[in-house]
Amino acid sequence: MSDDDRARPELDEILSSMGSGGARICEIDASEAGAGNISVCLGWEVDVSRRFPRTEQITLPLEAPALAGRTLLVTGSGRRLRQIHEDPEAAVGAVVVHPGGREATLHTSPRRLFAQLTSEFNSHLAVHQDQVARRGVDFQAVVHAQPIHLTYLSHVPAYGDTAAMNARILRWEPESIVALSAGVGVLEFMVPGSEQLMAANVEGLRDFEIVLWSKHGVMARSDLSVTRAVDRVEYAETGARYEYMDLVAGGRAQGLTDAEMSSVAQAFDVDSPWVR
Repeated sequence: MSDDDRARPELDEILSSMGSGGARICEIDASEAGAGNISVCLGWEVDVSRRFPRTEQITLPLEAPALAGRTLLVTGSGRRLRQIHEDPEAAVGAVVVHPGGREATLHTSPRRLFAQLTSEFNSHLAVHQDQVARRGVDFQAVVHAQPIHLTYLSHVPAYGDTAAMNARILRWEPESIVALSAGVGVLEFMVPGSEQLMAANVEGLRDFEIVLWSKHGVMARSDLSVTRAVDRVEYAETGARYEYMDLVAGGRAQGLTDAEMSSVAQAFDVDSPWVR
């Protein structure tokens, strides 16, 4: 199904999905306090004035010409993802990008409870800019979370590269190779919010739909919904949890064999570099 074939969701529906996604991220212990953030990029005209009547002009952290005329819904810095569903207007701002992609109008609610947009806004914006410029996507959701077991494994040197991480976390459930057929891209540690992390994250999300920021967290994207991006975080974290359990148990479990993973991939017509 193409983007044009799908009904474009209304603003209320998208805000509701951000709330549901944020709540689920917290349910799986992937967002402590104000950690984690969500953004959605809309490629069609949407009236945000009813829910976000206050406006101010802002300069974007990077030029995003491909996003001109688009609306980005972005969580505010320090807002708890678990509380978005209670009052989306308090936690979310709507950014309408101006021609040229350097300036924008930030629409907020009188109930706004954040001073500025998320500190990871540069990474969100850069991913939206890159994906729209390269692929022309009409909708994209981006989720940053800090799942405990994935983040823990990234502190262990043996799991410090993409091949090693995928070999270990995709072997625990048959669904994993289907849901995460491209796997999880692993980035080395970089300072949160830095231009270095922003650039590496953009490059990583060209090849993967979820990347692991070593010793920090993950970022996942989806062209379908916030829920689908959150699902990717949940599948990856579940595999990491199994791997952690096996480490604690002394490495007693076998996991899926190469032949078993191959049979699953064949049955579901999955093309994956992690299937031998």
